[in-house]
Amino acid sequence: MANKKTSASKSAKSASVASRAGLPTKNKLGSRTVSASAESPVKTKAESKTSNVPAEPQKLSAAKAIEEMNVHLSKKAAESAKEKAAEAGEVMRAKTKGKAGSKGAGKTNGLDLPVGATEVLPKTDSGLEKDLAKKPAGSLKSPLRIFQVYYESWQRDLLDPNFSGLDNSKSASETKEFAVYEQLLASDYVKDAELWGALSWRFAEMTGMSGADLIKSIQSHPGNDVYFCNPYPQNEALFHNGWQQGETAHPQFLAMAKVIFEVTGLPVEELTSISSSELFSSTHFMVATPKFWQAYLPWVKNVLSLANKKLPPKVRDLMHSKLADERNLHNGATYVPFIVERLFPVFMKTQGKALKAYKIPLPERERELNVHLKLLREMKDVAYRTKSAWLGVCWANYRNLYFAQVNGKEWCDKYLRAITPTEIKFS
Repeated sequence: MANKKTSASKSAKSASVASRAGLPTKNKLGSRTVSASAESPVKTKAESKTSNVPAEPQKLSAAKAIEEMNVHLSKKAAESAKEKAAEAGEVMRAKTKGKAGSKGAGKTNGLDLPVGATEVLPKTDSGLEKDLAKKPAGSLKSPLRIFQVYYESWQRDLLDPNFSGLDNSKSASETKEFAVYEQLLASDYVKDAELWGALSWRFAEMTGMSGADLIKSIQSHPGNDVYFCNPYPQNEALFHNGWQQGETAHPQFLAMAKVIFEVTGLPVEELTSISSSELFSSTHFMVATPKFWQAYLPWVKNVLSLANKKLPPKVRDLMHSKLADERNLHNGATYVPFIVERLFPVFMKTQGKALKAYKIPLPERERELNVHLKLLREMKDVAYRTKSAWLGVCWANYRNLYFAQVNGKEWCDKYLRAITPTEIKFS
């Protein structure tokens, strides 16, 4: 952890950040002192977000620490993915010139599906390897069908041999990968499949997991409706929920989400409540049954439809603007895909509460958590399970102190008050 410290100067200007966020301004990280009580989780009330988003919102600068952290994680994940590929005899290359290897086997609803998965499989236990050799997950004859979406020809060299590559280069959908799920559901590619899903071409890099690892984890836990994972476990430790994390990555994200939740009838308390790590997810790395997809996809589509119909014109225009990607990390994406990818936990608590979910652990990502992040996540989860407001306050103060030392005063001035609700609630 970085050695930066929050100034505890007596001047009102420097002390304001710590007091607004509920930080013990004189304690070093690891101190046992707690600066807030159960009745008053944070010493000063945060300014309430209004339901109206300005027509010309002021752009917020990037959170440098989070960006550097994600770059660091991506590099480590890439190295891990290359090691796994080497063991399997794959050749993982950077950009290659010329056309991709094999041509598509056909088109359905605009999707180009190459020839089925290669027979070269990563080393794994003999029983699983035998099953995969017979019916690889990328095969259209397999009851488990996993597709891997790519956008450029050079990305095909990085695809997992257990998945079937899916060319999405011609898609211009604002919803990104979500549109792929809708097209697959209506296609013959998933006909008669017991489980299916579509993953990013960066799956190995982001998760540190091979295709064989994923399949083994799914087959070892039968009977669930959806299998998912979270490549960013540090967010489970540091944020109340995914919506709070979104505020640090996309300008005015919470204000935007609040209006959308209000006009669509979604539970607004989900935006500020502490949620369990068990459902924490910020990507669409999901493999699920037809039952799940047939319920989840129309539900999300309905949320977007209601938002487009009921949002004030200025807010609707903002939702479809590229202001969401001010750091240009997502090819100029609008707010829509960032909203959609955070709706999964909300769905599982509402419309999909009767469905069973299994969160796939990611050992490579877990090993990257430092001791403070592990303690913070455990503390938050215990507070959630016991519904202890006191422990929730302890977690919030510890978390705020961690941010102050790791991300610094400028970052805290900009974000800490907005992502520290004045009341401890559990979703």
